[in-house]
Amino acid sequence: MLYIILFLFSFTLTYLVKEYAIKKSLVDIPNDRSSHTTPTPHGGGIAIAITWFIGISYLHYMQDMNSILYYSLLIGVLISFVSYLDDLFKLSAKIRLITQALVAILGLYFLGGLESINIYFITIENQIFTNLFAFFMILWFINLYNFLDGIDGYAGNEAVFLGLAGFLLFNESHFLVLIFSVLGFLIWNWHRAKIFMGDVGSTLLGYNIAIFTIYYSNIESLNLWIWITLFGVFWFDATLTLYRRYKNGERLSIAHKKHAYQRLIQSGLNHDRVVIYAVFVNISLFGLVYFISNIFIAFILAIILLYTCVKLVDKKRAFE
Repeated sequence: MLYIILFLFSFTLTYLVKEYAIKKSLVDIPNDRSSHTTPTPHGGGIAIAITWFIGISYLHYMQDMNSILYYSLLIGVLISFVSYLDDLFKLSAKIRLITQALVAILGLYFLGGLESINIYFITIENQIFTNLFAFFMILWFINLYNFLDGIDGYAGNEAVFLGLAGFLLFNESHFLVLIFSVLGFLIWNWHRAKIFMGDVGSTLLGYNIAIFTIYYSNIESLNLWIWITLFGVFWFDATLTLYRRYKNGERLSIAHKKHAYQRLIQSGLNHDRVVIYAVFVNISLFGLVYFISNIFIAFILAIILLYTCVKLVDKKRAFE
């Protein structure tokens, strides 16, 4: 019953946010870097955020959620608030970065840091190294999720997939909260989107995935590679694209349309088709994690799969 209530609450709140945004002219105007063609309300991710925090707070109150995980996720309130202000008023990059760094530090504090990194034949337990790695991983996950939120339904579907995968692998209720919080919004965001997620949603989701990665890695160090594999569609595209742009000598701070999913849209595919392709790749990544006992072999196969997918995209629309 809880999850039905959360779904209906998210669905209704997204509608109200959409109507308010239209009334106040809080819309994204298409430009040469956009993947949409009509002005569309933004900031719908605030419905995800509010529903999410209500849901996990209820679980914690009912003692159905670990306190360490709860308080580290609750830090996401800060990035949600600042990101929503950014959606409304366009804050400076400096304010955004300071906020992201602060939530990364606070999140790590409540998690107790990242205890170790298991790299097949060695285990790194130096806390300076592991926590620097975790700090920059949180920053990268926050930003790459924002980068990959560029077409209808894409970021929402990734969150639902990760929630489903997390629930199937770890059988914990907070993943269901994530799923139904996002689904209520996703109905309004499906192609053609009636409202966009905005930074308030994408930065929070990226932060949540980073916290899950660290939390479950502290329970079992190999879980780090499970989460990195599951999140592969997003981080691989974002990281490879960044590297390619660096090699081209481009200014990395300049907005672009060179991610694989954007180039698929430019090749003539509609948003639904691209999202469905991503769903099939995600199912394959889950299959690797679920059926292959050696996570390092699963990870290597995942990298091969993801690189192959990018090369297929290159054939449809070359990286320039």
